[in-house]
Amino acid sequence: MVRLLEKYKHQVVPQLIEKFRYNNKLSVPRLQKIVVNMGIGRATENKKLIEEGVEHLSIIAGQKPLITKAKKAISGFKLRKGQAVGCKVTLRGDRMYEFLDRLISIVLPRIRDFRGISAKSFDGRGNYTVGLTEQIVFPEISVDTVEFVQGMDITLVITGNSNEQSYELLRLLGMPFRLE
Repeated sequence: MVRLLEKYKHQVVPQLIEKFRYNNKLSVPRLQKIVVNMGIGRATENKKLIEEGVEHLSIIAGQKPLITKAKKAISGFKLRKGQAVGCKVTLRGDRMYEFLDRLISIVLPRIRDFRGISAKSFDGRGNYTVGLTEQIVFPEISVDTVEFVQGMDITLVITGNSNEQSYELLRLLGMPFRLE
């Protein structure tokens, strides 16, 4: 079984029940899914960037990404409706917990001048989003093969209904929040 899932079931759930006084285990907030989105704005000029982004995202996430397309045309950005502008992956189950474990223990500490992530990136419903500026912080990506450094957004969708409960869940899972 996945290490972070074990920790959630045996350590985090009892602590959350004790702190927030839940009536049963099913009302405890849990991770529902993780969405990794890579918007590739310069793909309008060079179609090869989409292929490279898809390749890197599939290596990072462990599954094939979905190519996202523009919903409408914007002439100022030289963008046509239906043109590929990025890619995304939705992770669930064991793969989701493995990705979060790698993110917390390997990727975030590799970020240059890392002092923790902001606790202000919750959306009001308990979901958390963190942005990375480059994909080379993942150890699976070789720096030599990267032609175009690309950032990504990682959204953690949590079943809890408040930011406080989601913050406590992520903190107990080991998310390195910045002390502010």
